[in-house]
Amino acid sequence: MRIVLVGPPGAGKGTQATRLAEKLRVPHISTGDLFRANISQQTELGKLAKSYMDKGELVPDEVTIAMAKDRMHQEDAVNGFLLDGFPRNVSQAEALDELLQGEGIKLDAVLDLEAPEEEVVKRIAGRRICRNDSAHVFHVTYSQPKQEGVCDVCGGELYQRDDDSEDTVRTRLEVYHTQTEPIIDYYKAQGLVVTIEAMGPVDKVTQRALAALKREGDDQ
Repeated sequence: MRIVLVGPPGAGKGTQATRLAEKLRVPHISTGDLFRANISQQTELGKLAKSYMDKGELVPDEVTIAMAKDRMHQEDAVNGFLLDGFPRNVSQAEALDELLQGEGIKLDAVLDLEAPEEEVVKRIAGRRICRNDSAHVFHVTYSQPKQEGVCDVCGGELYQRDDDSEDTVRTRLEVYHTQTEPIIDYYKAQGLVVTIEAMGPVDKVTQRALAALKREGDDQ
């Protein structure tokens, strides 16, 4: 299957992308991974992307699209992929359509993870990370440490990342609404959007997504 996964910050998109890709046996292709791989391997596209990033500028769409094209041509993506973080705007969605049409293939579905905005803010702003190991993550409401401000695992200090502050989260949501959310209407016009309720246990959300994809496949 060839799938695009969209959703606001805090909807659990990264977690679901990893789980769904594994269940569907397709590669999980994220924008962040594309950038890191190209930069670490010092490809021409990686060097170009880094030149913009070093100046604090956004990487142009054409560079991101070229990276995605190269990745989708790799052997493990021949029979499908799950795109996460790309396309991030309508221009990129149009470019992706053009790219796929040139290859004689098309998307099977666009999974739209939905979560109430205030719940998203609560999820992200409540996170606390261990300074010793960023894999140790707690939450002021959902996963409280035994001792406030102290990591249960190693005793390290728990802190809130700058990106997780409420003001920053609301800014990120505004960017999502302005830049990325319009692609949902773009894909709805093609009959590709499958809406998934992103609230609840991670396993349940994965099950909802897989069931929706199965129904979508049966209908086609």
